[in-house]
Amino acid sequence: MGYTKDQLLARLQELQIDFICYDHPAVLTVEAQAKHVAHLGGALSKNLLLKDKKHRFYVVSALAGTNIDMKVLSQRLGLGKGGLRMAPEEALQEILQVPVGCVTPFALINDSASAVSLLLDQGFQAQKCCYFHPLTNETTISLSASDLNKFLTSIGRQPTYVDLEASPLVGKDSPPDLASFVPSGVPTLTGETNKAVPAQNDVSKEKSTDHAGQASSRLDLQKNAVEKTQNRVDPLAEASDVGKFVKEIIDKISTAYLSEVSKDSNVQQMELPGHSVLDGIRKRVVSDLENMTLTTYRQRNHCR
Repeated sequence: MGYTKDQLLARLQELQIDFICYDHPAVLTVEAQAKHVAHLGGALSKNLLLKDKKHRFYVVSALAGTNIDMKVLSQRLGLGKGGLRMAPEEALQEILQVPVGCVTPFALINDSASAVSLLLDQGFQAQKCCYFHPLTNETTISLSASDLNKFLTSIGRQPTYVDLEASPLVGKDSPPDLASFVPSGVPTLTGETNKAVPAQNDVSKEKSTDHAGQASSRLDLQKNAVEKTQNRVDPLAEASDVGKFVKEIIDKISTAYLSEVSKDSNVQQMELPGHSVLDGIRKRVVSDLENMTLTTYRQRNHCR
């Protein structure tokens, strides 16, 4: 169970952090939030939960007006141009333990977010006060960057601010400037945990029962290994099946084409120039069709 808004606010009070709390209807965007608090003079923030290809997570917290280029940020982290994407909703709920529309640096107080990296916009430091959601999008709190630092330090985070709009050259002689922000650990979602951790047997205090349980576990592992081996796809057989499948498809299309042309031309199929045309088409597309079909076939087997 993650922290609640009331628990978080109590923690801020314990740390003697000055903040002002504004309640309002639930909002899902910065624009909607602005209608309720923008007139108060603070700096609105936008907060994203991102994920890379190795299932590492990042909270990016920036001023609402900061332009963040995902491709550039990905390169600066050393992840390549397409290394970052928006995290799925289940990650939001299980790792940050907040609902949609409630991403915030304050969610890092939860133990489940210990492996999540935090990138803070350097623009916050020039603001008198900044607005964030305190784990719920029905409330906004206002506090200074220095007080945000105090909170982050209290949970073991070293506050570091970066220029999120910068676009430095990244190459052989220019290493990624934000590579140090890449997390060393990978959070585990509940679904992934259920797949990775086998069901455990009840363990008795009797030694004999303990040995029986260990033997049963070994048998289960052996059975799983055998099933995986049996389900493994033979690449040669796979390619052969795909080749036959593609040949049958092309043959059926060819027959249908010639039949239709014959009806219109009132001549025999063998007298039609369509055969040479179809042979040319066959040579040009058969390889591409086999590759496409083989890729789809493998993806389906991999997902089972």
